[in-house]
Amino acid sequence: MTTTSGRAVAITGLGLITPAGVGREATWEGVLRGRSAAAEDPELKELPVDFSCRVPYMTPEQARIGGGKSWRMGQFTRLAVLAAREAVADAGFARGGDWDGARVAVVIGSGLAGAAHLEEQSARFLKEGPELVAPTLIPMLISNMAAGEVALDLGARGPSLATESACASGASALAVARDLLLSGACDIAVAGGTEAAVTPVITTGFHRMGALSSRTDEPAAASRPFAADRDGFVIAEGAAVCVLERPADAAARGRRVYALLAGAGQSTDAHHPTAPAPGGAVAESALRTALADAGLAPGDIDHVNAHGTSTPLNDHAEADLIARVLPHGPSVTAPKGALGHSLGAAGAIEAALTALTIHHRTVPPVANLTPGNLDFPLDCVTGAPRPQDVRAAVTHSFGFGGHNVVLALTSPAA
Repeated sequence: MTTTSGRAVAITGLGLITPAGVGREATWEGVLRGRSAAAEDPELKELPVDFSCRVPYMTPEQARIGGGKSWRMGQFTRLAVLAAREAVADAGFARGGDWDGARVAVVIGSGLAGAAHLEEQSARFLKEGPELVAPTLIPMLISNMAAGEVALDLGARGPSLATESACASGASALAVARDLLLSGACDIAVAGGTEAAVTPVITTGFHRMGALSSRTDEPAAASRPFAADRDGFVIAEGAAVCVLERPADAAARGRRVYALLAGAGQSTDAHHPTAPAPGGAVAESALRTALADAGLAPGDIDHVNAHGTSTPLNDHAEADLIARVLPHGPSVTAPKGALGHSLGAAGAIEAALTALTIHHRTVPPVANLTPGNLDFPLDCVTGAPRPQDVRAAVTHSFGFGGHNVVLALTSPAA
């Protein structure tokens, strides 16, 4: 296997806040257990779907933003700031202290951004009138504010961008950040995705379009990617941020590299507002572009971190795509079985988990999936983590609107 090393960038820091745990290690341990974080949600009580995957309670120490700044941030922004702090520390940087901020870029994706705050303030407007609408409505709503607040918190004065490609937003952010590094626009990129939109109205909206699982009697078993009896996803929240550098810069600092982000491919189905193109016909273009960008052949791929939403159409199209382009049968995992679907954050969370899979040489299992219930001829990891020396992997992200993003990651030792 050979890769186009001149186009690969190093992942040197990871920050994760997910329903499996607060922090990188807690999340990794959680997905390795292969159990779903879905549970009844008091905020969704009496709705047709009354469960979700929430980020666990954070202690005051874990949740502290500091400087009196937290009040002005929506929850999606807070999660991004906290994940970015963990990623930057993990990469060996002192926040805002030992880099040239003008050479640091920030790219953060989100699908629904401050929808939770808008819902809350809309109810206040209707009940109490315009004078009681919070003056923080707009900065807590707009999708670029996660990137803006992360840049402010880190002292990053390079390009600061927000990506919005629905459930592919976090993966899009990593692809854009890699382009910024390769173009010379920055020397360090802090990139990822964030989402905190588990609200009564948003949950009802997904339910009304038939996207959510209706297993209200067994929430923890509801998300079951690639299972024959799958019936929809579980709405979730979370954030993931990666620190990206050129490999030579990471080596000069003597930093550990989790994995190389070696290639990216993007395409648009132009087929339907929400349904994927049958058989993953256009997503195939994104996958093949990512492989070519990384200098990889399909047979080089050892592992697939699947989008795997647990919806009937998406899983079918993705399974067809994997079987057609990667017929040699790489191992497959789908973190949404354990974490639910965190919408715009999912692509970044799954890219971070793919980097950890390469680093730890271990593939997490698909929660709620058994070999006897697998609907497709895929080598899905079930039951327990699988030790595997993953040299090259792809992670898929697909979003409403037909957005397809595929990232190719390789081992730094490959």
